[in-house]
Amino acid sequence: MNRSAQLALDNPVWSALTTRQAHLREGDRLAFRYHPDIAPFAGVESEIEAAFQELGGLLPSPQQVAMLSLAPLPQMEAVRCEHIGVVRQMVAMGGPAGGTNDEVIRLTDLDAADMLELAQKTKPGPFGKRTHQMGHYIGIRDGGRLIAMAGERMQLDGYVEISAVCVDDEYRGRGLAARLMNILRREIRQRGDIPFLHVFDDNLSAIALYERLGFEMRQTFLLYRIKGSDPAAA
Repeated sequence: MNRSAQLALDNPVWSALTTRQAHLREGDRLAFRYHPDIAPFAGVESEIEAAFQELGGLLPSPQQVAMLSLAPLPQMEAVRCEHIGVVRQMVAMGGPAGGTNDEVIRLTDLDAADMLELAQKTKPGPFGKRTHQMGHYIGIRDGGRLIAMAGERMQLDGYVEISAVCVDDEYRGRGLAARLMNILRREIRQRGDIPFLHVFDDNLSAIALYERLGFEMRQTFLLYRIKGSDPAAA
């Protein structure tokens, strides 16, 4: 992995919103965020006061965003920062994984309501009305009911994030999550990109699954909830 790739992955939201996913962004110059119904993430070019002033301007109350940082964020007048967890970034550098496509379907705008319902039920992470527009999504239905899905979230030059991996509780333990991830991983590699993902540091069962699938720990981030400054407190 070359140095430019390292730097891109160290600031993945910014890297995505200034390259392949620029069409999904709001902001100007120093700070960008995804459209609110796409994803709740934001990034800054560098963690300076001017960038957070721009970011605060993108957050009318009560809106908020999530931001990954390599180091603790200081208290600032422009925004309010709340540390909410530690996140691991994992990459799969190896060759394409296996995975049968039997019964696996491509999910489109026509499946959006079912995708949102499954995500709200299983809580794989942030998932909005238009999150599925960030990349390719696949799933499995049983009797017309969507019971499992996985897809692509952040996309930056050379890398594609796998996200929204979820399985209905009634169907867990059948290897469906691993199967969908393997298909996505293979397709991402076939397109010439490297798969990566983010997972909370305390989600040990998910980390164990990802390690079995060939993902390796690359970086640790602090995850913050960012809100605009409170005018009433001024």
